[in-house]
Amino acid sequence: MKKEQIGGLEFKTNNTELTLGVELELQVLDADSLLLTPRAAEIIELCETDKVVPEFFQSTIEIISETCINAHEIREDLKGSIDKAYQKANQLHLKLASTGTHPLADYRERLVTPSKRYHDLIDRNQWLIRRMAVYGMHVHVGMKSGDACIRYNYFFMHFLPHILALSGSSPFWQGMYTGLSSCRPTTYEALPTAGMPYLVKDWAEFEKLYSFLLKSKAINSMKDLWWDLRPSPQHGTLELRFCDEPATLKEALAIVAFVHALAFWFRDHEEEWNHSHTPLKHWIFRENKWRAIRYGLHAQIVTTRNGKTTILYKDIQDWLKKVEPYSRQLKYGEYLQVVKQIIEKGNSSERQYKIFESNHDFMDVIRQNVKEFESGEPIWV
Repeated sequence: MKKEQIGGLEFKTNNTELTLGVELELQVLDADSLLLTPRAAEIIELCETDKVVPEFFQSTIEIISETCINAHEIREDLKGSIDKAYQKANQLHLKLASTGTHPLADYRERLVTPSKRYHDLIDRNQWLIRRMAVYGMHVHVGMKSGDACIRYNYFFMHFLPHILALSGSSPFWQGMYTGLSSCRPTTYEALPTAGMPYLVKDWAEFEKLYSFLLKSKAINSMKDLWWDLRPSPQHGTLELRFCDEPATLKEALAIVAFVHALAFWFRDHEEEWNHSHTPLKHWIFRENKWRAIRYGLHAQIVTTRNGKTTILYKDIQDWLKKVEPYSRQLKYGEYLQVVKQIIEKGNSSERQYKIFESNHDFMDVIRQNVKEFESGEPIWV
């Protein structure tokens, strides 16, 4: 393990660049009512592994992968942990699901996992954080240095709407259709250290920003930066934190593979990107994120500083062609085929809404979400 330290903030790097790590947040449901239930600790205890851990609310379990070389290793790692959690949940007469929100969940009924850190978060953020009965996927990409992490961070800000839209699985909130493809990100927007990251030019500037945030007591540690993308110096990674929790493992792996292929493309084309690409303003990144929240894959995103737009799913299709050599090299064809299917047939939010639209029965939606999670792949109507 090599260590890079600038101004006191250490960025640990692994020998292998562009490694992967994934975190999944899953809903714990009563098997009869299919409503959230605060019994995550029982599943975790039976699993007896540090890959299945508690989260903020007692109705959530988190699945954590090892550091992996590629999406194939991620698949085997996550599937093993999910299968174990599913088996233990069944023994306890519980079910699991993995959409960005539970359509009928009332955040006021959620019980917080006992923890000093969680208590401190509630003390600071109050009602804002109590609302966050939401579920997401985090993807870590290994970086060779802090400076590289900042460069990849800026690159991936352009793909925040693409990846968010592919993961979109939270159209409902507390028994209401929100009209959004992803309502989950809006719960984070109100938090003072969440949402779009501050832009910096290099690691030294990030270190100065971090030092100021600590000194001013805006944060107590890196863990308090809940940005959509952030460096994770202790892991030596760039962490993409903005995804809705994909409804199925198949979709999660497709998104991870797409992220990985993009990272490989940038590794080999950074100079070309810098010369051909006009830097976008922060407000354009923010606008594109909002459009993906609202319209999902059908959003018209802004692609240039003079206001040119393109349909989001078409831009994804263009990038799938660009990363094709890396798809072949990494043997990601099966995963990126799922990305194409999501574009053609609809993300989870679209699938959920189609079911709801037919009879306005949220229980049918929840049953479908559970069925998809258990099968591990989308069920397109």
